Amino acid sequence: MKDCSGHPVVCNHNKVGFLGLLVTIGIVFGDIGTSPLYVMKAILHTGETINESTILGALSCIIWTLTLQTSIKYVCVALRADNNGEGGILALYALLRRLKSKWIYILAIIGASTLLADGIITPAITVTTAIEGLESISPNLPVTPITLAIITIIFFVQRFGTESIGKSFGVFMLLWFLLLGIIGVISITTFPMILKAFNPYYAVILLTKSPQWFLILGAVFLCTTGAEALYSDLGHCGRKNIAISWAFVKTMLILNYLGQGAWVLNHVQTAYSVNPFFAIMPQNILVFAIIMATGAAIVASQALISGTFSILSEAMNLHFWPRMRIKHPTHVKGQLYIPVINLAMYIGVVLIILLFRDSSRMEAAYGLAITITMLMTTLLLGFYLHSKGMARLFTILFIGTYCTIEGIFLTANLSKFLAGGWCTMLISGILFLMMYVWVRAMKIRRQYISTKPLDDYYQIISDIKADEDIPKYASNLVYVNHAEKQGTVDDKLLYSIINKQPKRADHYWLINMEFVDTPDTLEYSCETLVPDTLYSVTMHIGFRIEPRVSLYLRQVVEDLVDSKKVDLTSTYPSLRKNGIPGDFRFIITPRVYYPESSVNRQQNLLMTIYALISKIGIDEPKALGLDTSMVVVERVPLIINHHIGSIRRIAQIVEE
Repeated sequence: MKDCSGHPVVCNHNKVGFLGLLVTIGIVFGDIGTSPLYVMKAILHTGETINESTILGALSCIIWTLTLQTSIKYVCVALRADNNGEGGILALYALLRRLKSKWIYILAIIGASTLLADGIITPAITVTTAIEGLESISPNLPVTPITLAIITIIFFVQRFGTESIGKSFGVFMLLWFLLLGIIGVISITTFPMILKAFNPYYAVILLTKSPQWFLILGAVFLCTTGAEALYSDLGHCGRKNIAISWAFVKTMLILNYLGQGAWVLNHVQTAYSVNPFFAIMPQNILVFAIIMATGAAIVASQALISGTFSILSEAMNLHFWPRMRIKHPTHVKGQLYIPVINLAMYIGVVLIILLFRDSSRMEAAYGLAITITMLMTTLLLGFYLHSKGMARLFTILFIGTYCTIEGIFLTANLSKFLAGGWCTMLISGILFLMMYVWVRAMKIRRQYISTKPLDDYYQIISDIKADEDIPKYASNLVYVNHAEKQGTVDDKLLYSIINKQPKRADHYWLINMEFVDTPDTLEYSCETLVPDTLYSVTMHIGFRIEPRVSLYLRQVVEDLVDSKKVDLTSTYPSLRKNGIPGDFRFIITPRVYYPESSVNRQQNLLMTIYALISKIGIDEPKALGLDTSMVVVERVPLIINHHIGSIRRIAQIVEE
């Protein structure tokens, strides 16, 4: 097994140290770090009477939610469920694929679709809330146009990469969290009794006696919405850096929440009409605080956008999503840019801003989708703990505890469905449907691909090579073999070489692509099937790696030439005399589904939707990273129902 990446080694920040911790603070905690902008405001808008019992209970809920959800579930448990150092719900699923469960992928695509929906609402609510702080200075300020302008800039710069500004995220977010903590402490001194909120007794009292407990819980849940993103960023920073920096971040967040609570209890009459986050800021630094809040919102938005690109890149290799054009705007490993997704997200964020207008209404749309993501992660973590031999009692206790907690949060957030939660659920539903259809359609396609033993055709391929009456098609002929079983070959591939137009070549190359469960694997193995004639190359590609078959094959061929296992010098006398290598030509044989070939209505519907979804992706040559100037596409029908009449109709369509 050999490496075929050709990538330069890029330093990551997994090593524990000041720089690693600083980068972690800048990358990981943008989402959860902006929650103080809107959580307490959302609690005040639930309609619950503001008094000491209510505020202490709400703050106690926040403190223990951050402890149980973020600290224990994600930092202590989920970060240990790493897939070769990578985290996130799809990395966790890839780790569990070997369990061969028929339905476990459902949990993964539900979680992924709701997480992607959260990535659309987060930029809208964080930037809007930050800009609304300016209303305390100028009440008539046009918040929406300013917000849209900032959002436009955020999405526009994605095409250029964020390598340069990303380096400053750590310093900026460190200052942001220090601002949160210091201002929180100053405000706490005006009402020290607010520290009683650490006692979970007040949370229990609120949840058992308040008629609005479910609305309050729905608002409280917003304080932990960035926990799933924290798990997804495991591969960028490492478990120890995240765990250590989380202790600092959590302290600063809690101090700020307590400070807001102290201000509310000191200003009960006016608390409804202002955002406590900006209210606790001294007037002489209010503009500075608004600038910092806007910057933090931009960092959080950037993190969610980059996270979306990474999730969809993983989904493509896991066969959950159609292949799309991916760009690498910088030399930083893992920094992606998907133009179609960037545009779709931008349109989605703009529509949400125009639909809801102010952050108070957006709060109703926020939180519901990510609760479902957390539930799916809990269930997958249960499978992971079981697969690692964890005691059954502990596994059941973990799943039961967190399914109960997140089930309660889900129930609370469902109360916001009509007020705005329907928006993110609609987005999640569309994304889930697309992923589900894609998975099912891919299974149907694989089911009806016919294969044959390759060794039965060694002799005829050798004879075609030696038959000079057949015009030479190319010096090197390359096919992508879609057969999954080792030693077999797609029958349409053989049909292309032997029947459709006999193709004589000096060398035949069969490319087998194996997408493995590890994230960054990029290796190959090569087998000589017929000496100096037929070669089989298997490329092992991790779920975070973008397929670039032309590039990888060039590396494979160079290795074989260097080891003198193959001679690629052209056999044409004039070219061989001058040592010129032979040409390469790729043959792609994509299957085209025709509804006429099946009488199964459900199957026809699935494949019809699949065809529509595939239009947002790119064709197979581009998806495989092939040099399109050397590609020949030979479309063949995907036969589902082998009736003579159907075959004749399909043959007629193909010929036309």
